[in-house]
Formats: sequence, structure tokens, C-alpha cells
Amino acid sequence: MRITKFTHSCVRVEHDGGVLVIDPGTWSEPSALAGADAVLVTHEHADHVDVLRLAALGVPVYAPQGARLSDLAPLPVTQVRAGQRFTAAGFPVTAVGGRHAVIHDGQPDCANLGYLVGDGLYHPGDALHVPDEPVQTLLIPGQGSWMRLGEAIDFARRIGPSQAYTIHDAQINERGLASVTGWFEETIPGYRHLTPGETA
Repeated sequence: MRITKFTHSCVRVEHDGGVLVIDPGTWSEPSALAGADAVLVTHEHADHVDVLRLAALGVPVYAPQGARLSDLAPLPVTQVRAGQRFTAAGFPVTAVGGRHAVIHDGQPDCANLGYLVGDGLYHPGDALHVPDEPVQTLLIPGQGSWMRLGEAIDFARRIGPSQAYTIHDAQINERGLASVTGWFEETIPGYRHLTPGETA
């Protein structure tokens, strides 16, 4: 599988001619969607889904059951629930998790699904749900108002992937990103930082 990181939480996955894009939000580059066969959306927040862009794209979009995505434009989606297995762009996908991590006082409270794709690639969205299935490649959140750095490190250690790459990092300045990357390099075996547009 070829993985290309784009700004924030957007990742493009390619294998055997299939192109699957996860969380193309309003901060990610439009080029992430070039030639996409399907899109996975972890939850309804704009930094993870650009509804207008997807409405114009016209490819299958999979999103959590109950996610509110059609406020800006009509966007037909296939609703997915935790535990469901399906195929998107030729990739086997398993949805896991259920809810967005809490920031304060129970908020936000919206559906959030993580996706296990192909042979063990895991994108958790805005939650630190540990799946029951093995994870070979972890996309690990680098920063979020809903998370402390130590929680991200513990999350990665519990999963124990062979390789890990940062997502959810667009709100960190250069010094902050260098610090997060340094901590991940010291504490997570197989970790490597990818800049937007870089492929692994």
C-alpha cells in the first residue's frame, strides 16, 4: 500500500489501481482527491470533511451513521456503524470506535469512526479507540484540543504498530511540531514524520 499524507488528517491510500482518501477536510489540498475512487469520513467536523468538495466529486462517500454532513450541500453518503465491514475502492475496511473524544463537559458529542484499511492501516479520526484487530500502520494524532501528548503516546504503545505516521497536526507551529515529532521518535518504535505530500 502506498500512503500519502496531506495537510491535517487527510491521507491518500493507493493499491492495485484503487485510490481511497480518508478525511479530506477543508484544510487539506484538493490534489488529495485527484482520481479518488472512494472517500472515508471519520466524523462531521470541517477539518475532516469538505462537504462542498465531496459533493462535486461524485464518488462513494462512507461516513458514520448519524453524522450531519449535508448542511452546506447535498452529499449522498453510505452510513456506516461500528463493527461493520465493507469494501471501498477495492480495499477491505472495518469501522471501529463510536464517539468523538470529549474536550470539555461532554462536548463535542458526535459520531466518530476509526477505519482499519487493507492489511492493518488504522486511521482513528478524533478519538483514541484501540481496535481489537492487529494494526500494522498507525496514523497517530499529533495534537488536538481533545487530547494530551502523553495520551497519544500511550495509545500508540497499546496498539504496538510496526510503523506510525502523524496526522491531525495542522494546528501546531514549527516549534510545537518539532517537539511532538521528537517525543514520538523517542517513544514509538517505527515512527516517522511525513510532511504534507510525502509518501510512505
